[in-house]
Amino acid sequence: MAKIKTLSAFQDAIDADFAWRIKEISNLKTEVSGSSSIAKTTLIRAGIALLYAHWEGFIKASSSHYLSYITGQSLTYSELKSCFVFLGLRAHLNRLSEAGGSRGGAEALDFIRSQMNERARVSHPKSINTQSNLSSKVFDNIASSIGIRVDYYEARFNLIDESLLARRNKIAHGEFLDISADEWRALADEVLVMLRTFKTDLENAAALDDFRAPAPAIPAAG
Repeated sequence: MAKIKTLSAFQDAIDADFAWRIKEISNLKTEVSGSSSIAKTTLIRAGIALLYAHWEGFIKASSSHYLSYITGQSLTYSELKSCFVFLGLRAHLNRLSEAGGSRGGAEALDFIRSQMNERARVSHPKSINTQSNLSSKVFDNIASSIGIRVDYYEARFNLIDESLLARRNKIAHGEFLDISADEWRALADEVLVMLRTFKTDLENAAALDDFRAPAPAIPAAG
């Protein structure tokens, strides 16, 4: 993935990734509406798998673009919120913590302290892990790890787990799925809304420098 250093480059990257997904889902909605009943059943089954693929794919790609943009700002770890410090140093911390006991913990803390003034690198191939099974729990973990609030999405966690993921898994395992064209279109619309919302959340976070650590409080005078 190419480095992203400017806000406009970040916006272009997620706009491009979003646009082709919207087009593909829209094309499939048109095909479902115009197909015969027999072909429609097949298209709907394929459409569930496609909706899930775009759900997982966009969350992973857009989040990775966001981390690339943050890395491109050439900030130190001390200038970032704690969730990004953890992302950048996680691999090193995991190795230290494997030592176990208070010694491993103390070494991990010393390592963090020694790295705080180093240039932050939070964009890694494994920074965003959807586990090929982007449930509400996995999504919650990803969103939290990059500082995105999940309040809006919580009301849709059941839709993510049951209407989207569970159905996709049934299809992936060769099970029959009976879902009407109207149900599929409603699900497609919900997925598109979630993707648009997540895109907006990332754009706002980038534009507002929401990844930066809050400024230290100034002590009150005497």
